[in-house]
Amino acid sequence: MPSSNPPRAQRLARTTTLHGHTLSDDYHWLREKDDPQVRAYLEAENAYTAAVMRPTEKFQDALYHEMLARIKETDMGVPYRYGPYEYYSRTQAGDDYPIYCRRPRGDLQSEQILLDLNELAKGHEFLSLGASSVTPDAALLAYSIDVTGYREYTLYVKDLMRATLLPVQIEKVRSIAFANDSATLFYVIEDEAKRAYRLYRHRLRSTEHTLIFEETDPRFSIGVQRSRSRAYIFLGSHSATTSEVRFLSADDPQAPFRLLAARAPDHEYDVDHRGDLFYIVTNDRGRNFRLVTAPVGAPDQANWTEIIPHREEVMLEDIDLFARHAVVHERAGGFPRMRVMNFLTVQEHEIEMPEPVYSAFGTGNAEFDTDLFRFSYESLVTPGSVFDYDVNTRNRTLLKQEEILGGYDATLYRSELLYASAADGERIPVSLVYRRDGHEPQKPQALLLTGYGAYGFASDVHFSSTRLSLLDRGVIYAVAHIRGGGEMGKKWHDEGRMLNKKNTFTDFIAATELLVAQRYTSPAQMVIEGGSAGGLLVGAVTNLRPDLFKAVVAEVPFVDVVNTMLDASLPLTTGEYEEWGNPQDPEYLAYMLSYSPYDNIQARDYPAMLVETSLNDSQVMYWEPAKYVAKLRAVKTDHNPVLLKTNMGAGHGGASGRYEYLREIAFTYTFILWQVGLAP
Repeated sequence: MPSSNPPRAQRLARTTTLHGHTLSDDYHWLREKDDPQVRAYLEAENAYTAAVMRPTEKFQDALYHEMLARIKETDMGVPYRYGPYEYYSRTQAGDDYPIYCRRPRGDLQSEQILLDLNELAKGHEFLSLGASSVTPDAALLAYSIDVTGYREYTLYVKDLMRATLLPVQIEKVRSIAFANDSATLFYVIEDEAKRAYRLYRHRLRSTEHTLIFEETDPRFSIGVQRSRSRAYIFLGSHSATTSEVRFLSADDPQAPFRLLAARAPDHEYDVDHRGDLFYIVTNDRGRNFRLVTAPVGAPDQANWTEIIPHREEVMLEDIDLFARHAVVHERAGGFPRMRVMNFLTVQEHEIEMPEPVYSAFGTGNAEFDTDLFRFSYESLVTPGSVFDYDVNTRNRTLLKQEEILGGYDATLYRSELLYASAADGERIPVSLVYRRDGHEPQKPQALLLTGYGAYGFASDVHFSSTRLSLLDRGVIYAVAHIRGGGEMGKKWHDEGRMLNKKNTFTDFIAATELLVAQRYTSPAQMVIEGGSAGGLLVGAVTNLRPDLFKAVVAEVPFVDVVNTMLDASLPLTTGEYEEWGNPQDPEYLAYMLSYSPYDNIQARDYPAMLVETSLNDSQVMYWEPAKYVAKLRAVKTDHNPVLLKTNMGAGHGGASGRYEYLREIAFTYTFILWQVGLAP
């Protein structure tokens, strides 16, 4: 039986001095993944967590079956057209993974299974599908899979007519693209630090693997893709603030790639193709980007023609190009919008959305010659829905909406948008949803607040059938759209990164204080949650204001900022100097030390904590949360539980199978409900 006392990690003093700062790391030894003592410690932590949570096991199981009962286990996705086939995925009850299929257009009976991930997963604890692409002649499928969770993908090529594999197996593949001859494959591989850095050309059914390009700047990663028009292959080199694109005719794969615009500091751009023009989304005239075109034959910047100017209040995120129209993806007021540009009528219009707070994005738009645009729509109260939108008639057709078994009545739930006032006066959006019949105005109730605030990624709202298990028990769910994210464009990102990073944390605290002041909740009923960079967020705000929260859920949390950013051998570190700064610079070291959660643990009371990680995580190494928990236990002055749960066979996203993933959610929700007094 596991001990009722938590494990105590051995403290081995280790100090270094940098720029006048003495850095102490008594738990550095936990980095030794192959050391039996490290595995024994992680297993002891898992045993302790299981022992603490054992009285809730029946509730966990009931919660799991409750969530499972809402899901249509045998289901089929919406087919999309590409060439002579319709492609789709489907699931079967009892199977963890989807099955990828196709059928001739209009033939509902002639299904061909391309990949059955359940078969590929046999003998493995984990499986993830990476890149996948069918040749233009539809005869071959290139696909990559990871069986460890470390996001290290191996590429295979399948002959779809014979259902056999070609004799090719390539390790560490990140992205792929086929030339139009259906015999030439371009692929990008990673280095030891998981940076995508080399592009190869491979002639299928031969031994030819030719190195085409190598990115030598450690801040940059590369990727290869083919345009929707099928005319060009693009090779992009990207850092966090700068990009560079090369192009090649997909009809001439032996030709050299041509440079479109040489990299320049802080210039980001992306390229697509239609007719005789390249369409370029660029920030050369402003941080929120503009749209220009360039002749294919002479794409130099001197020949760029502006189509959409830079706007301070609108972020131009992307553009989907088609033969006769384009869909421009923008962000204004914190939320996405999609605008249609009709090249034949030279008219524009916005695709209208039925709710003020929502998420919408294009999906399954593989065809170039079409007048339909397919998009997915959801909100905090509307299940995921897929529409075909006719850009000429402006009519939309609902193709599928996520089915919630047992019935779902959206009118029972209410979504709101609030604004918190940050320390510097900035207005911070806060989205929330709750069950109407369980909510009494001015009566505080349990609330789960989440946030992210990094990399310019927007925390768009989404629907979750599993979340209903919280809402139906009286828990309010809220999202703080804090700076460091991309909700308000590049300005929003810039104001929450580098030497402005602390805005992310104070914005989140402002959101928390708003929810308490308006009596949605109270500190005794407040739980906060964040994953990865969001784990940094909840770790930092817990150090700053532990009195505001009853409990904290930190998932694969980036909590050891200084030590990680000082180790250039780790995946992501060098490429992220432009997000966090380089601690070899004295100014950045001092700034990071002022907020890094691991370095700011103090002898004080802390909320209850559940810290979740995975042994094979390549994004945030398992030892960050392990060290954080060990130090917190040794220093804190309260008796609130601190639980560390390590998935010993997965990576950054946790379990890959859908049933085990549901089990993980049930476990986390049980901890949350226990802490706010809503679990038996």
